[in-house]
Amino acid sequence: MGYIMQPQQSIAGTISKRYFQEIDNINQYDGVEDFFTVESRLLFEIYHLEEAKAKESLRALIDILSIRFGKQMIKAVRQYFVILSSIVARKLLDNQVPPKKAFAFNLACTDMIENKMKDAEFLQFADDLIEFYVYFIADRKQPTFSHQTVNKVIMHINDELETDLTVENIANNFHISTSHLSRIFREHVGITLVEYLNVRRVEESQYYLRHTNKSITSISDQFHFCNQSYFTRIFKKYTGVTPKHFRDELHHEFYRFEMTDNKLENA
Repeated sequence: MGYIMQPQQSIAGTISKRYFQEIDNINQYDGVEDFFTVESRLLFEIYHLEEAKAKESLRALIDILSIRFGKQMIKAVRQYFVILSSIVARKLLDNQVPPKKAFAFNLACTDMIENKMKDAEFLQFADDLIEFYVYFIADRKQPTFSHQTVNKVIMHINDELETDLTVENIANNFHISTSHLSRIFREHVGITLVEYLNVRRVEESQYYLRHTNKSITSISDQFHFCNQSYFTRIFKKYTGVTPKHFRDELHHEFYRFEMTDNKLENA
């Protein structure tokens, strides 16, 4: 008579058993049932660029995690930051961000959480994470100008910012004349298309100055400024400081151009 091996307990069975154990554990902790309510509020605040409120909500979630996990709280917070970054990455996809950029965003956040987050500074890291989420979403939110070509041009610029964009090649991409594109863009955005290209390059370059070790010359080249001197002049025009000053003095806030439909306001 042959020996019949008993099957190992299935993964599904193990998870099921752990689930019921966790249900019993959760009932011992007050406030845990509010987790998803607070998380929904946090996601709303992130997507609507309410940075200060989002920081408060994330700290409330951290408090809930600390109730459940106690001494293992830092590990649980680290894991939650990874999950939260993945949720935000999917929102970027909803905002028509190219999949490769949403994926890169998720990987970059995960790498920072796993390798750069110091246990003793997890609250500061939480604030920094919210600032990055809001910064990234703000730059890639779908514009709401009343002229659809203007909206499409802005999204095109966001997606292709690190290529050598010009008014001419943007106009060719949308099969319209440069004069017509320049006119409708200025009517709605309030600045010329050339100015807007510089604005977006400055906005995006701030991240590389603050969060990478790339040289200022390399960043200038990356965003296709004709030389570092011109990059410095344009950067200072919008931020009030030089790229080096912005990198060295961390108290300087990120510059962001306010997007309003100039034509509607003047109607």
